[in-house]
Amino acid sequence: MIVPDLPGYGRSGKGVDQADPFGCLADAIRGLLDELGIERAHLVGNSYGGACALRLALDTPGRVDRMVLMGPGGIGTTRALPTPGLRRLLAYYRGGGPSRAKLERFIREDLVFDGAAIPDEVIDERYRSSIDPAVVADPPLRRPSGPSALSTLRRMDFTRDRRLSTLAAPTLVVWSAEDQVNRPSGGVTLARTMPRCDLLLVAEAGHWVQWERAELFNHVTSAFLTEG
Repeated sequence: MIVPDLPGYGRSGKGVDQADPFGCLADAIRGLLDELGIERAHLVGNSYGGACALRLALDTPGRVDRMVLMGPGGIGTTRALPTPGLRRLLAYYRGGGPSRAKLERFIREDLVFDGAAIPDEVIDERYRSSIDPAVVADPPLRRPSGPSALSTLRRMDFTRDRRLSTLAAPTLVVWSAEDQVNRPSGGVTLARTMPRCDLLLVAEAGHWVQWERAELFNHVTSAFLTEG
């Protein structure tokens, strides 16, 4: 199992192409597979990582075996106003800049179902990462702006990509019914559009379903990837 820091995060290089963020992430992960000599892989991704996996599969379907997507971004994002949780996420570096209070509110109120269950150390660690000067100077996830903003938004909405209905990779979508960041209806959209897509709608979890319902998530993911 390989767990990379996506571009813009952790110890990976900073700077994501804001004209095509999902494509930029997919190119980076494909480049990683090339560097490691891996022709075909399973992909597991949450939110931004799920969007990265889906874009990689659409661009180069031969490189992807199976996918597990947890509340992926880019599903119907231009067909309705952003959720309050997504608006707060995209505004984190604006309006006075990052702060621990802003991050704690987002995590406890928007990201998870039971905010009290998140240890303070998790918030502290995420806050320290969020104020890395290189990240503050060039946040990897932000609202598109400028004259090309509309075309960028459309490019980031997979429901506008006709290739989605022919993507043959067996896919398990795990989405929480209480997700306050990406609407759970996106899971139904994927299940109805992709020809080999199973949907698991999970109760009592938020956007971090793999963290809040870890035992269930690990069980179904292992079964899907190893047994089909």
